Amino acid sequence: MNQGKLRLAFAGTPELARIVLESLIKADQHQVELVFTQPDMPAGRGRKLKQSEVKQCALEHGLSILQPHHAQELKPEHLQNIDIMLIVAYGLLITPEVLAKPKYGCINIHTSLLPRWRGAAPIQRAIEAGDKESGITIMQMDAGLDTGPIIKQLPCPILDDDTGGTLHDRLARISADAINPILKEIGDEQINRLQQDDTHSTYAHKISKQEASIDWTKSAIEIERKIRAFN
Repeated sequence: MNQGKLRLAFAGTPELARIVLESLIKADQHQVELVFTQPDMPAGRGRKLKQSEVKQCALEHGLSILQPHHAQELKPEHLQNIDIMLIVAYGLLITPEVLAKPKYGCINIHTSLLPRWRGAAPIQRAIEAGDKESGITIMQMDAGLDTGPIIKQLPCPILDDDTGGTLHDRLARISADAINPILKEIGDEQINRLQQDDTHSTYAHKISKQEASIDWTKSAIEIERKIRAFN
């Protein structure tokens, strides 16, 4: 049984990850020891370096930050005395050596009901496909791509007028509300993990710029879904 705060490492980059990190900080049930996020990237017309949403949040709260450029730069020794590494939309692969280092391993929040929509763009692909339901999966990470055992799933309906943005915002709030009690259950060793059924898996390919072009030979329903998905 865990009697104190869990010592966490957090890895994430965009707004979704920032919302979850802010929830961890505000709740103060666990101690965020270290934050990993993507390197500052050129953005806008001026191509000035822009900090990630997660880095901005970490700086505001005085947290230690590391910004590896490559997976090999994130090393097991960075995670000494870490109980859990929480990964949310990080964008960098985690090596098997790092996955095995924290006491309770690495936990990921994925914005789909796995094994449906493994991969980079689950929110957009679910709307594009006409799915009626999405949700989040909190999972134990393994060496595969979103293939690890499921810890918790929380469903969320996809509304007829949902865009990628509106669904993202609801899933971010569900993730932020769920993560603190789930981490406590993991620390208290009260979690049962469920293996995914690979026969039901689908893959959410990364969105390309070419997909911004509308194919007018498609049906009106397909075009409308695509516009909402990528909005």
